[in-house]
Amino acid sequence: MAEREERIGRLHRQVAIVTGGASGIGRAIVERFAEEGAIVYCLDLEVAVHEPPPRVRVRQADVSRASDWTAVVEEAMDDYGRVDVLVNNAGIGTWETATELSEETWQRVIDVHQKGSWLGLREVLPKMVAQGGGSVINMSSICGLVARPEAFAYHAAKGALTSMTRNAAVTYAPSAVRVNAIAPGFIVTPLTNVQDAAINDEFIARTPLGHAGSPLDIANGALYLASHESRFVTGITLAIDGGYLAQ
Repeated sequence: MAEREERIGRLHRQVAIVTGGASGIGRAIVERFAEEGAIVYCLDLEVAVHEPPPRVRVRQADVSRASDWTAVVEEAMDDYGRVDVLVNNAGIGTWETATELSEETWQRVIDVHQKGSWLGLREVLPKMVAQGGGSVINMSSICGLVARPEAFAYHAAKGALTSMTRNAAVTYAPSAVRVNAIAPGFIVTPLTNVQDAAINDEFIARTPLGHAGSPLDIANGALYLASHESRFVTGITLAIDGGYLAQ
């Protein structure tokens, strides 16, 4: 009996870069992409010491530093000659109001979410244009679309990222580069596990499905936007939020 052929994944032979990939949503995306056949460059400030899954290249990087972006993209181009998917997922949280924020906290939130995503776009988009296409996924948030009390800098950064997504989608559509965003609702991650339990309980109470989501829920959405299945989708913000934004 002939050996059964290995299943061809939905991202077979694609080269992807995922920021904030060492834990939480980012880690789930890295693992899901690798399962579907992609070569994945996993970027994070803190990298895991354990052996990464097959097809995953773990690199320490600060997304707010242009030189780190240049180094990783040049490595991917040297090794594989292309970058097919970029996921700008790296992020940090802060709950201060506009009057409570320090300049340092404001700047760090903007640097990671907004500047970091822009630097990734600046480095990767020319490669995607030259190769004839690609898919960019920016990790926004329900807080980039609607307001809740506090978290002023986080709202500002995620709102900007949503607008940046639309702009890049329209600008680069003629080059077959698709740019979309995902707006997660409340997702159980290491970040939410260490924040005030009352905040978590409030989010879940206001979620129509009545429970939190998992990183895999977001990873599956990212897989769709990265794959050829979404070839006619660009400029959207995909809400994966248990119905939060439907209210």
